[in-house]
Amino acid sequence: MNIILLDPAEVKDNRVFLNDRRGDHIKKVLGAAPGDTLRTGLINGPMGTSRVLRVTSEGVELETDHSGPLPQRPPRDLILALPRPIMLKRIFSQAATLGIDRIFLINANRVEKSFFSASLLEEANFHPHLLHGLEQAVDTMVPLVSIHKRFRPFIEDSLPKIMANCPIRLVAHPGDFPLLVQCLSLPITEKTIIAIGPEGGWVNYEISKFQQQGFQPFSMGKRILRVDTAVPALLSQLELLRHINPPADS
Repeated sequence: MNIILLDPAEVKDNRVFLNDRRGDHIKKVLGAAPGDTLRTGLINGPMGTSRVLRVTSEGVELETDHSGPLPQRPPRDLILALPRPIMLKRIFSQAATLGIDRIFLINANRVEKSFFSASLLEEANFHPHLLHGLEQAVDTMVPLVSIHKRFRPFIEDSLPKIMANCPIRLVAHPGDFPLLVQCLSLPITEKTIIAIGPEGGWVNYEISKFQQQGFQPFSMGKRILRVDTAVPALLSQLELLRHINPPADS
């Protein structure tokens, strides 16, 4: 936990009392004492610092000052064929850590339909996993999550509106496609939307529908990765490619 995230609703007159895992972290991991200053941030708001006022057996009281910068939302969106819930827990945290603006969980031919009834898809259950990722990355901007149970209406009706401000459109798929770096002009300066399929990849119909919407298929190479490996690997590649300049002409 590299930043303590606070819900604006729990801060009253620049004071907050933490008696949950955050208070335990401040006491047991940080070993903070009255007078110490901690890095804190308001969820979906600015960063700042908080001074420890008192430490008790019940929790920790802080005096807050969130006059710092408001983080920018990440320049990446993620379309993800709904994976198994046990994988999705990790993906939520990983995606928030690596920087995602919006997450669209969608259906696909190889998605198990029962996944859509998982309790994890309730906001109260997945929201903490997103916060864990932000705490690691020192960010306050929570990714926006939406769930789409029907593939074709998502692709034909919702996606054109979603990608209006995403000039770079990519879809990962095993096969004879170029590598990610071969699909892009470096450095990446525009917002990117990337689609990652289920275990085994998209079916041909799904790839063709993405291509009709201007998505470029690409391959990650010969190895077939689990979804919870592919997501952080691809997001890491995109972040790296944002900072790489093309070689100068000789």
